[in-house]
Amino acid sequence: MTQTSDNLRFEDLGLSQPVLQALDLKGYSTPTPIQAQAIPPVLKGRDLLGIAQTGTGKTAAFMLPSIDRLRDAENQTPFKSCRMLVLAPTRELAGQIAQSAKDYGAMAGLKVQSIVGGTSVNKDRNKLHRGTDILVATPGRLLDLIDQKAFGLSGVEILVLDEADQMLDLGFIHALRKISQLVPKERQTLFFSATMPKAIKDLVGQYCREPVQVSVTPESTTAERIEQYLFMVQQDEKQTLIEMILKGRHPIPGKLERVLVFTRTKHGADRVVKKLAQIGVPANAIHGNKSQPQRERALSEFKSAKTPVLVATDVAARGIDIPGVSHVINFELPNVPEQYVHRIGRTARAGADGIAIAFCAEDERAYLKDIRKTTDAEFERLDLPENFRAVVEGVGPTKREQKPRLARPKITPRGGQAQRGDESDRTDPRPKKKHPSRAGKPRRDGQGGGQSAGQGGQPAQRSGGGGGGRNRRRRSGGGAGRS
Repeated sequence: MTQTSDNLRFEDLGLSQPVLQALDLKGYSTPTPIQAQAIPPVLKGRDLLGIAQTGTGKTAAFMLPSIDRLRDAENQTPFKSCRMLVLAPTRELAGQIAQSAKDYGAMAGLKVQSIVGGTSVNKDRNKLHRGTDILVATPGRLLDLIDQKAFGLSGVEILVLDEADQMLDLGFIHALRKISQLVPKERQTLFFSATMPKAIKDLVGQYCREPVQVSVTPESTTAERIEQYLFMVQQDEKQTLIEMILKGRHPIPGKLERVLVFTRTKHGADRVVKKLAQIGVPANAIHGNKSQPQRERALSEFKSAKTPVLVATDVAARGIDIPGVSHVINFELPNVPEQYVHRIGRTARAGADGIAIAFCAEDERAYLKDIRKTTDAEFERLDLPENFRAVVEGVGPTKREQKPRLARPKITPRGGQAQRGDESDRTDPRPKKKHPSRAGKPRRDGQGGGQSAGQGGQPAQRSGGGGGGRNRRRRSGGGAGRS
């Protein structure tokens, strides 16, 4: 909880003793502005529209009064349903909200469950068979269980949509419309979004009835406590630059502690991690292709500083409360300017200051212009290292320090058959032939897998085909909807 409301305490807001005791156990006594504004109308049963960035304490703003309302209603836990449904766009945010619900409701005797993609559907079916008081879910997994008739929404008394604008960006619009038709009309709806484009206003009209509107952060503005810097660098030189920064070969503002690096694509994130490992910089990647255990392990190692560098796509840009992030590096600029705000918002949390550094290539100047226009961001230009050109050309210290590749062991055939092994261990004694139709043409790495725009000298595209086009904002449909 990062902001405070002067001369106001939680007990002044009308919360019950069990909730106040839970807050006391966590060491919270003073509400943030969003909590001070939201809790009283939610306690009265009003629908709410909250405009707030992550890190403002909005989870407690809807969870604390909702726990009290569920206690006061004294309704039974519905069979194969829930009393309070919280929808979140990502698995990580859902897990975080569920943990907060357990902490805040520790004295209230309410049952809390969470279901997300990437986990066992059968386990979700079993744990929801008897119903639950509070369910935190991603829309895709929730609809999977509903389609299997393993769960229903007839018992919902309170519906919460958190990070609604990101749910639209991830293609959940059809899922949200379907869910809105399945929940009871007589319910309380709490709607939270960091921005308020027209599509979100339309959703508010479908979900809410005369909502009370609260806002604590001006739309699309960057945090005042974040210093923002800019490197102008070519796409094929970005990896060298980040290696020099993380190896301490080029000083940048602030002390490097935990560094969150953003790429536009999944393959781009994996490529950065692989190349950092080659120079002895440990890093993990987190994106949609990672399994849930892999994502949880990466976040855990980052939070504990065991692996102080985390490379992520925008799946980690919203709602993930990672304390102690000293720097956010935009290895690739987002093609949606509002996403820049959410990326850099991972630093400067809990009252701390933060550093945001953007790498901008020639083909990303349009993205930079949109970010400046939308957010009023002011960047301080940083110079490239003095020996940068030598390092890029392969004669600098960073290149020389790369770990040498180990020679592949010779595999002796047994019985005329080559032994099976990993792909990296298999050799083919026959010389490779170039396909005549491909002679002289550049190789298209990452085809079909989301190659980032501008990588390998390919120009970025703001619309149509190409690697960058796959990661444009999507308003509907799309395979990303099933998180």
